[in-house]
Amino acid sequence: MGFLAIDIGNTRLKWSMFEAARPGAALLAHGAEFLDHIERLAEGPWAELPAATSMLGCVVAGDAVRRRAEEQIHERFDCAARWVVPTLAEAGIVNGYDHPTRLGADRWVAMIGARHRMLAEGPARPMVVVLIGTAVTVEAVDPDGKFLGGLILPGHGIMLRALESGTAGLHVPTGDVVQFPTNTSDALTSGGTYAIAGAVERMVAHVREHCGADPARYMTGGAGWKMAPSMSTEFQLVESLIMDGLLVIAEQRANL
Repeated sequence: MGFLAIDIGNTRLKWSMFEAARPGAALLAHGAEFLDHIERLAEGPWAELPAATSMLGCVVAGDAVRRRAEEQIHERFDCAARWVVPTLAEAGIVNGYDHPTRLGADRWVAMIGARHRMLAEGPARPMVVVLIGTAVTVEAVDPDGKFLGGLILPGHGIMLRALESGTAGLHVPTGDVVQFPTNTSDALTSGGTYAIAGAVERMVAHVREHCGADPARYMTGGAGWKMAPSMSTEFQLVESLIMDGLLVIAEQRANL
């Protein structure tokens, strides 16, 4: 009865094997592969896994990468590859995007995971959900689960590459985040970090004003642990937020 959850981002494929397709199911194994190495999954990290009878994933990397992942799934497991496509509403979230299906699947799934976590912790509140990866997304959700809208901005790596390509002499090592940088490495790292922090905190203020309540705040993504300490408002860092959302969706779809 194993359940395979997959999150394919712009840089890596993250996977988790659970004993069942339901929130709270025991995690049996997990891992990540860079997209260049997807073809090693079936005979590598997945080789010793128990049989998966179902899977669900989200993918933002494009159709070619998705097809490569499907080849590995079909080679190793006897289950159909299923992928989340945002809809008008699912699992307690209502899609407020102008074109609902164009919303990134990872953003949609993360909001679903965050709402399920928030309701397990207490009464319904507005939320701000932040994904820190190759790109950064900042989502606003009202207490009723309506996705109000969100921001997309470049992650640290994209910011640094843009500065390196457009400015002479900025090929320097990664620095530290400090209040008053006195060298170029620290200035670049601190500038990128505070740019992201400013956008996130602006969204928190927008949601607080719009909803008249302090939002629950969740942060996830591969670089979330680097970003969280630099926020002036506290965020709950949840590494498994997308996997949590996939478990919620899988259970609800099975019960339809």
